[in-house]
Amino acid sequence: MRCALRVPAAAVAAAATLAGCGIVGGGSPTERSLDQLSVTSPSFRDQTPLPADYSCAGKVGNPPLRWSGVPQKETRSIALVVDANDEQGAAEVHWVLFNIDPLTTELAQNSVPRGAQQGVTSTGRPGYSAPCRRDETYRFSVYALDKKLDPKRGERLRQTLDDIAQHTIARGRLSATHIE
Repeated sequence: MRCALRVPAAAVAAAATLAGCGIVGGGSPTERSLDQLSVTSPSFRDQTPLPADYSCAGKVGNPPLRWSGVPQKETRSIALVVDANDEQGAAEVHWVLFNIDPLTTELAQNSVPRGAQQGVTSTGRPGYSAPCRRDETYRFSVYALDKKLDPKRGERLRQTLDDIAQHTIARGRLSATHIE
């Protein structure tokens, strides 16, 4: 079982930074209002448990996700952040995936779309870090960005999340209330 580093909320802002729709990271993309994306999964519904297969007890990897409502004219890439906040307000980031082609509308189980990049998580390593804490709420947040990100090799988690926050033009979230 891999244990993730706990990141204090002061170091990585609470997931509600963008008007309650979930991004771990600082800043606001702009003063304009953001479009909403619809995020779903064929494996679980919003506000229901995450199937154990997608947790550290399972062996499947990330769950499949689908999204719609991407503003096609302005969107240059899609990003995904999977995170949770514990009772003490510490954020734990389980996956950062960015530079997904803006025409992509779904993510298959245990996969990374061609051309997409994975950022480091709270573990300090890139890739899907399966959730382990049974009683936390896990958020699968999808962001439409107005540019492709150009991360520097070894870029820190906080910088990647800040870049996502600064370039978000639309967002949506699917939440799992706990692990089955």
